[in-house]
Amino acid sequence: MSAPKLDVLAIGNAIVDVLARAEDDFLANHGMNKGGMALIDESQAEAIYGAMGPGTEISGGSAANTAVGIATLGGRAGFIGKVREDALGAVFGHDIRAAGVTYSTPAAQAGAATARCLILVTPDGERTMNTFLGAAQDLTSTDIDEELVRSAAVTYLEGYLWDPPAAKEAFLTAAKVAHQAHRKVALTLSDAFCVDRYRAEFHKLIHSGTVDLVFCNEVELKSLYETADYDTALDKLKQDAKEAVVTRSEQGASFISAEGVVRVPAYPVERVVDTTGAGDLFAAGFLTGYTKGLEPTDCLHLGAMAAGEIICQLGARPQRNLLDLARENGLLS
Repeated sequence: MSAPKLDVLAIGNAIVDVLARAEDDFLANHGMNKGGMALIDESQAEAIYGAMGPGTEISGGSAANTAVGIATLGGRAGFIGKVREDALGAVFGHDIRAAGVTYSTPAAQAGAATARCLILVTPDGERTMNTFLGAAQDLTSTDIDEELVRSAAVTYLEGYLWDPPAAKEAFLTAAKVAHQAHRKVALTLSDAFCVDRYRAEFHKLIHSGTVDLVFCNEVELKSLYETADYDTALDKLKQDAKEAVVTRSEQGASFISAEGVVRVPAYPVERVVDTTGAGDLFAAGFLTGYTKGLEPTDCLHLGAMAAGEIICQLGARPQRNLLDLARENGLLS
C-alpha cells in the first residue's frame, strides 16, 4: 500500500456562505425568523441575495469547513462537492483552493444554481440563515474521483448529504474505493434531524463496516439510539462502532474504540460568540492528529482546541492561525 498523498478527503455539500449585516426590519420585511435557519428555493435565494447589503462570500458547508480546518492545521486536505458553472460556483472553487484544499470536482453546466447560505447578522450579533442547497444536492458517483479517494488516508463523509439518493450512491462508491485501497472511512452524523430521518440507514453503515469512524455530538448520539440517557447511548455505540468520537460542548469529548473510552475536557474559552462550525472544526483537529498517528487523547485535545477557538468568533473559518495555536499548546510540532 502506497503512502497517502492526502490526510483527509472530505465529501459534502458545496455551499457559498454569504454574510452581511442587516437590521431587524430587513428580516421582518422578508418574513425571516430571527436566529433561525430556513431552507429556501432558488427564486427566494436570488431575491434575498439581490436585496442584501455588501457582504463577504466564502466557501462553506460542513465537510468543506472541516477540510479547510485541516489545511489550516498544516494537514493535506481534499474536497469533493458539486457547484454550478456560475458566479458563486467560481467563488467556491477559488476560495477553497486558496485555503490550501485540493478541489477539482467538475462544475455542473446545467441544473440548479450553486448552493448558498445567506447569513444576515443583526446589530445584536444574532445570525439568521437562509439556505438554498441547489447544485450541492446533485452530486453523483460520477463525481467521485477514485484516484483521489485512494490517495487519502481517511475519506470523511458529511451526513447532511445523505438526503439525495444519488449522493448516497456516491458515498457508498467512495467508501468501497477507500476500503479497497486499505484506507479508512469516517462519517459525521451532522444533525439530529438527519439521524431522525435516516436512523436505520446510519445504523447499517456502522454495523456493516462501511464506516470505520463515527463523529457525533451528544444530541445526535441520543437520537441514534432513541434514548434520553447519554450513558445508555454511549454503551450501545461502544458495541456497534469500530471507532467513534462524541462531543458534549462544555463537557468535553470522548473517543471510543476496542481499547475503551478516552475523555478530555473542553478547551477553556472566555466567551462564546458563535457556535457555528464547532463540530466541523473539532473534526478537523481530531482528524489532523489521527492521520499523524497521535494518541487519542492528543487528537481529542487538538479537536477541542480548534472548536474552542472557532466559537470565540463569528463564522466557521478560523481568524487565528490554528497551527501556531496548536504549537503553543504543545499539540503539534
